[in-house]
This record gives sequence, structure tokens and C-alpha cells, in this order.
Amino acid sequence: MGIRSVGVEEELLLVDPASGEPRAVAGAALAYADDDTRLESELQREQLETGTRPMTTMSELAAEVRRWRQEASRHARRAGAEVAALGTSPLAVEPSVSIGERYQRLQEEFRMTAEEQLTCGCHVHVSVDSEEEGVAVLDRIRPWLAPLLALSANSPYWQGRDSGHESYRTQVWGRWPSAGPVEPFGTPERYHETIKALLDTGTLLDTGMVYFDARLSQRYPTVEIRVADVCLDPSDTVLIAALARGLVETASRQWQAGEPPAPVTAGLLRLASWRAARSGLTDALVHPLTWTPAPAETVVRALVDHVRDALSDTGDLELVKDGLATLLQRGTGAHRQRTTHTRSGDLHTVVTDAVTVTLS
Repeated sequence: MGIRSVGVEEELLLVDPASGEPRAVAGAALAYADDDTRLESELQREQLETGTRPMTTMSELAAEVRRWRQEASRHARRAGAEVAALGTSPLAVEPSVSIGERYQRLQEEFRMTAEEQLTCGCHVHVSVDSEEEGVAVLDRIRPWLAPLLALSANSPYWQGRDSGHESYRTQVWGRWPSAGPVEPFGTPERYHETIKALLDTGTLLDTGMVYFDARLSQRYPTVEIRVADVCLDPSDTVLIAALARGLVETASRQWQAGEPPAPVTAGLLRLASWRAARSGLTDALVHPLTWTPAPAETVVRALVDHVRDALSDTGDLELVKDGLATLLQRGTGAHRQRTTHTRSGDLHTVVTDAVTVTLS
């Protein structure tokens, strides 16, 4: 394969311009959408999802991310709302499940798990040549997904309170029965057998509920990495996407060279993910090479080292180094939210600030 294409899906909150509270106006916002729009509804009526076209350069992807955030904003304003790239709402909210048979079935079956699930993530799609390559990639990127989560952390508040987590979205999302890390699959056959076994329990409604941290996309010839919060700053989205592509390319090269996946269990990966969600970049993370605590900066620099050759080959190395340096200096979206709250003393200002940064 040549340079792999990358696409990004971002879930955005719809918020009241005056109060900052989430507004259930997704239907009204989408009523103004064109036929070729890349905006979609989500589980809750207080959010929209954007989707970029697949791109091969990060400069093109950056323009796409900003374009569709602006488009989401334009449609939201017609419905009397703004968009904010926040992993969770800082202000208290009672979400409204979207109209539609599948959404209603989710609500009936999962009750509070579905009813409270107003969370916004970022999903990165990276192209692969085949399911065989895709499963080989899934098996080999597993140790490095927690550092991606730490870099994206952007959801410290839940129902008007500081959760104590940098990514509380991860904790809420983990309520779904199929969410989180998984064991290695080995082959496409085993991957599909695993999904069939999950469906055979009668617990999941359909394959759309296979909420692994990373999975084969149902719609595209891609690996879909789903672990990240939606990033407040669009430049962080591009950083996450570049690292995700680097991980996929590095994993494919390891597979082609006959290198086996790291022998790490899903249980240990779950602990590393919990640590990343709790601490973000503010404290120690679990190092994917030693499985012991290490400073967050050490871990994310190890991630860059791990994918360095792939980043060099796509021309992304300097972009990633600069983006990481900026992120380490200014902090994640969670850090900005807390800093804004400390300065202003109210969560409304956190939301209005987020609206501005979302469209920067």
C-alpha cells in the first residue's frame, strides 16, 4: 500500500448560546443540511456527528476537520444553537434520545446506560488493504491506544461536577457491554467468530454495538480507532489522526516482518486505559513497553518513537513533534476546561470558551 488515507469522525455537543446548556435540536439542525452533507445525528438529540472525506495528507485533513466543524456550526446556528467540541457537558443535562427505531430500542434495552450516554468521541479511520491486514493491525496497536486517549482527554466535568478524571467520557462509555480493549484475534475468521459469539448472547442489538477501542469498520476498508475523546482544539485532532496512521502503518510492517503482537491481556490494557482516563497528561501513565508507571511525557514520547519511521515516510514527523510539543506545553482540552473554570468561577464560561476554540 502507498500512503494510507485517513478520515475522522467527530461528535459535537449542541449548546445554548446564552446558557451553555445542551440543546436537543439535532433534528432541526439537520433539516437544513444539504444532500451531500457529512453531518449525521447521534444517539442523543443534543449532538451532531461530522465526518471528513478520506485524505492522504495531514494538511488536507486539517482543512477538512475545520470545514466540517464550521458546517456543523452553521447548521446549529440555524436551529438556535452553537457547537462545542467537548467530551461531556460541563453543565447538568437530561439528554433526549433521538427519534428512530434503533435509538428507541437502545433506550428500551439499556435504559440509564443509553439515557445518560451524552458523550462525544473522535473516531479515526485508517485504510488497510484487507481484513487480514486489518486484524493484524488491531492485534498490534492495542498497547498504544491508552496514550492516544491521554493526549485527547477532554471531559473532566459530569452533571455540573468535576469528575476527578481527565476523560470521564471513557468511564461513561465503558458502561456498554462491548466497550473497551479486547484480546488478540489472530485471523479475520477469529475476529468474526468473536463478534458472532457476542451477538449470540442476545445482549447486543447488532454489529453496530461492537464498541471495541479499535475495530474493523463496517462501512469502509479501514481500521477504526475509537478510543479518543473529541478534541477541543482541531489541531489536536490532526495530531491524533497522524499518530493513528503511524500506529497502523507500524503495526502492518511488524506483521509483514513476522513480529507477533505483544503478549498483553485485555485486563492489563483496561487498567492502562483507566489510568489514562484518570490522569491524562497530568500524572504517570502505564508504559506500553514495561507495563509499569512512567511520566506521561515519557510515555507519549515513546509512542512517537514507536511510529517514527512511519511518520518520517509520510512526512508527518515534524508535524507530530511540533503538535506534541504544543500540547504538552498548553495542556489537553481537560486542562483548558479546568483552567477556564478556575479563572471564571462558572461552567457556563467553560462552554462558551469551548465554542470559540472548537471553531479556531
